[in-house]
Amino acid sequence: MSDTVLSPEKAEQEFWKHLKSSQTGMLGLDRPGYHAQPMTAFGEPETGTLWIFTRNDTDLAADVATPQESMFTYTSKDQEVFACIQGQLSIDNDRARIEEYWNPVVAAWYPEGKDDPHLTLLRFDGGDGRIWVSKKGPVGFFYEIAKANLTKTTPDAGGVVDVNLG
Repeated sequence: MSDTVLSPEKAEQEFWKHLKSSQTGMLGLDRPGYHAQPMTAFGEPETGTLWIFTRNDTDLAADVATPQESMFTYTSKDQEVFACIQGQLSIDNDRARIEEYWNPVVAAWYPEGKDDPHLTLLRFDGGDGRIWVSKKGPVGFFYEIAKANLTKTTPDAGGVVDVNLG
């Protein structure tokens, strides 16, 4: 339970800010038996879009030959932001985005560079989701736990709110 009031706008701001500095989340198709996998996402807050590089010889690329309902889950490195976002995943080899997000880490997966025949750029159009934000840090968290146990109340671990990135 939380006493913290969190607006959707503030939650989205925190999500995008943290994603910019810690870009790894879990991406998977929203269907039974499908397992999410760690992926690096480049975010565009103004459109609610994530761009993700993969190779065309992966299961994920084969499974999104046509657009698919998907889920992106995220935990910031500092554990201040947690998110679970549903969206539409599709292949969109947008050359401008490839140029914009290309970096040495991405390049390591594509020996032939930006024209590697295996390079595939995925587009995740974010929709409904839920974001949790807690700025308390580890000390604040343990304080809330101790206080809750002493006062027989529940801790204030931050705020949670439903959002729509679309």
